[in-house]
Amino acid sequence: MSPLLKKLLDIVKYVVVLSLSVFLMWYALKGINFDLLRAQLYQTNFYWLGLSLTIALSGFLSRAYRWKMQLQPINPKVTFTNTYHAMMIGYLANLVLPRMGEVFRCSILKRSSDIPIQASFGTVITERLIDMVMLLSLMGIAFMVEFDRLHTYFLGLLTDRYNSVQQNSTLIYVVVGLFVVGGLALIITLVFFLNSLRQNKFYLKVEALVRGFLNGIFSIAKLDNKPVFIAHTLFVWLTYYLMGYLSFFALPATAGLSPMAAFAVLVIGSLGMSVPVQGGIGVFHMMVTNTLLLYGVAKEAGMAFALINHTSQTLMVVLLGGISFIISLSKKNNPNTVINIVATPNEIHR
Repeated sequence: MSPLLKKLLDIVKYVVVLSLSVFLMWYALKGINFDLLRAQLYQTNFYWLGLSLTIALSGFLSRAYRWKMQLQPINPKVTFTNTYHAMMIGYLANLVLPRMGEVFRCSILKRSSDIPIQASFGTVITERLIDMVMLLSLMGIAFMVEFDRLHTYFLGLLTDRYNSVQQNSTLIYVVVGLFVVGGLALIITLVFFLNSLRQNKFYLKVEALVRGFLNGIFSIAKLDNKPVFIAHTLFVWLTYYLMGYLSFFALPATAGLSPMAAFAVLVIGSLGMSVPVQGGIGVFHMMVTNTLLLYGVAKEAGMAFALINHTSQTLMVVLLGGISFIISLSKKNNPNTVINIVATPNEIHR
């Protein structure tokens, strides 16, 4: 693929994702009384918002230290500073193009700490799996504790999805069938031509890439202090909860909400942030607003809370990520390191 075509595809991808974010934000604001929304925003108490962001910073530091623990079995010399800056640059990149931040931070870490990209990316995959387990666990707890409120919310979502599936059932069966047939054909091809493939340079590169991923993924089994790793994981999610709960006090309309309401917002808001659009824009606002409706908060007040919560955190990521990016540029790169997705077997076993 030519560099020009690749650049054009990147631009198209960015425009499509950005357009989706704009549409979702428009949909979230649909039916909102902007005069009431403005009145709610004017009542923001920035003391509580600042306290929430301070907690957010401690969460970033804890997450960076946890990632350093994952990386140490691969390179014992990796520093907390390099890990933190790479992570924040990745978060900043995610605001431009969702999920590209994971590649960016691994590339930055390659330059600063000489850790193969595929190995560090494997640790990121493990990190995401841990986050998924935590979120699913919290969902289960929230559903049991706040069953009366949340079952209506989730039931409505499931009903909408079920109706959509019913209307497109034939197309879904065809697509699933094609995937099954294609998967079987690929497996049969690999079985018959495995010996030939092992002589192919591209296959060897892919094999090396997969080994690097696995090396990063299973680095968690080589952790020196697993209890500390678990403690940081729990602390990171505690900061997520406290950020939302403290933000309640920033608005009069949400200041009287219970700690369980903050727990519900944490779970539903995290689901919104996991959608692959820039920073969960639109989806986060819509899901948090609808969650707060369950607790008697008017739609405009709920949207005001979602806006100040999301915007303040986004600006913080832009500020901290920008500082990390500038620091990263100012550092001299290791002349022996090259950003390369495909590593050699020697790099993988390093």
